Amino acid sequence: MQETPMIVQALVAPLSVAGISAVLGALISITDKIVNNYGDLVLDINSGKKKIDIKGGAPLLQTLAESGIFVPSACGGRGSCGACKVKVITDIGPHLPTETPYLEPDEIEQNVRLSCQIKCKENLELEIPESLFNVKQYAGVIERITDVTHDIKEVYVKLPDGAETSFVCGQYGQLEVPPYDKVKTPTQRAYSMSSAPSDKNHLEFLVRLVPGGIVTTYVHEHLAEGQKINVIGPFGDFNVKDTGAPMICVAGGSGMAPFKSIFNHMIETGEIESREVWYFFGARTKKDMFYLDWLYELDKKYDKFHFVPALSEPQEDDEWTGPTGLITEVLDGYLKEKIDRSQPLEGYLCGSPGMLDACMAVMRKNDMTEDRIYFDKFA
Repeated sequence: MQETPMIVQALVAPLSVAGISAVLGALISITDKIVNNYGDLVLDINSGKKKIDIKGGAPLLQTLAESGIFVPSACGGRGSCGACKVKVITDIGPHLPTETPYLEPDEIEQNVRLSCQIKCKENLELEIPESLFNVKQYAGVIERITDVTHDIKEVYVKLPDGAETSFVCGQYGQLEVPPYDKVKTPTQRAYSMSSAPSDKNHLEFLVRLVPGGIVTTYVHEHLAEGQKINVIGPFGDFNVKDTGAPMICVAGGSGMAPFKSIFNHMIETGEIESREVWYFFGARTKKDMFYLDWLYELDKKYDKFHFVPALSEPQEDDEWTGPTGLITEVLDGYLKEKIDRSQPLEGYLCGSPGMLDACMAVMRKNDMTEDRIYFDKFA
């Protein structure tokens, strides 16, 4: 006879807790809407060149994107790349601990902020590069996906009818993938364009699978031909300088992307016949190499183009007869023994931060100056 009240108590207790939790959740939601309702605000960009009416409360990066102004963000606004810098003229308080690791002392002094980390709570005056006014979002369609290695896919995107892209070799775009089991919201990551600028109706990217990577996992496991995808760009200031100086280019993995764009553009303009180019490409084993036939053909066809692939861990069945060792070691040997250094050289690098730092050290050791070394460093 005493079991019934105990059962009732056992049921009532969690239901009461659930009810209280629901009430508290509702109160928090209502309070958040009241407290964080910043109303209608105005963004004044570049001293009145653009004035945008906005709703307050969202991060500045998101607010700008919703207004058609796309600030670069290699991590898609997660606060882990430090790319989405804007100068905020309005005093909005001290820098956040999530911002300072990505800012230089002079940037902090000039009130440069990470736009993904600050919210629009008042009217804001901003300064951004004028080039960002030309960045667009395209609703593209995947026309072709090609496996170029075991972990790199070539993704060819057709732009909407009537749309044309305009970018400089070396720039990058951001691919946006939809929510799936790894992420609940659309997520963007940055990838260099591998297509030539003359192909105005398409954009091509090389996407290497990063273990645990949100966007790379989606591209490799879910993305299909015929599927729609948003592409935002162009971004970045990595480009070939119009000096005619000999180019020392170094890449590894998907760092091939900007150089594919650069070399095809040089072929189209004829510059590949008049400008000295040394292209060093490093990989672990032969299965990590790609576009070899094309690059060997360029080396054979153009007297001033030199392709130097190297394997750091060649396997027996690779039957590799080319240079071996770290690409930095191979680069150092060529700079010392084979490359004419009688005139100033220019360095062009694309790859991981560690590889780039090591290559720059080798270049400096061989009398290449810092101001003539240009790079695109993966986030």
